[in-house]
Amino acid sequence: MDRPQWSKSARAIHRVTRRPGRFPHASAGMLMWLMFVWVLLWGDLTAGNFLGGLLVALFVTTVAPFPATPFDGRFRPMGVAHLALRFFWDILVSSFQQGKFILTGGQPQAAIIRIHLRSHSDVYLSMISGMTALVPGSVVVEAHRVTGTIYVHVFDTRLAGGIEGVHKTVLELEERVLRAFASHDELVDAGFVPGATPRAGRLPTPYAPATGKPIEQPVSEAEELARVQESKREERHERTQRIAGNILQAEVEE
Repeated sequence: MDRPQWSKSARAIHRVTRRPGRFPHASAGMLMWLMFVWVLLWGDLTAGNFLGGLLVALFVTTVAPFPATPFDGRFRPMGVAHLALRFFWDILVSSFQQGKFILTGGQPQAAIIRIHLRSHSDVYLSMISGMTALVPGSVVVEAHRVTGTIYVHVFDTRLAGGIEGVHKTVLELEERVLRAFASHDELVDAGFVPGATPRAGRLPTPYAPATGKPIEQPVSEAEELARVQESKREERHERTQRIAGNILQAEVEE
């Protein structure tokens, strides 16, 4: 068959809409990250491990590529440095605490704690879950991407500062992740003043909830008055039923 004669506009549209296959399928940043993880797994900085990590990264991203995830963040060098330093410090402290606890023969008080994150991105949920699991003494057993909720199994709640301590630790990790990679709008949506470090502060509590829960809409005076009146009517109805029940019980006893 003869190739159809396309007009200049048709050829331009075809070139724009055609998406030829490319190699590698993943970005350079993804390949470098997978190669870095491979080297960490081997624990030896050699040229062979770097080359092997690159080949494995190319193979994995070509055969089983990751699904596309929308990401509208930014890279803040100071925030990334603060995140990395604090992460390694947490690993060091937690490793020391776990080793001391095991050597002393203590009885752990394990628990599974639900934590509601303030961010709404699969990227940050994956990062926070992975970094939490890498710290000794804590494992993420489940994560709900729709609600942004993770369930963390803690080896011993006393070492973690109790349930409130676990909440505080994970939410502080989330803040460091967001300040390292989140966009301006994502930081504001999570309740943080944009900045690379926690020194930038948080937005006022009425504007930004402390745990990422939905902000309650303000109630007008009329709605509040109607709510109070309805509550009083229910109380009067319950009191009337209780009195009637007491009278009936007295008649039965007589």
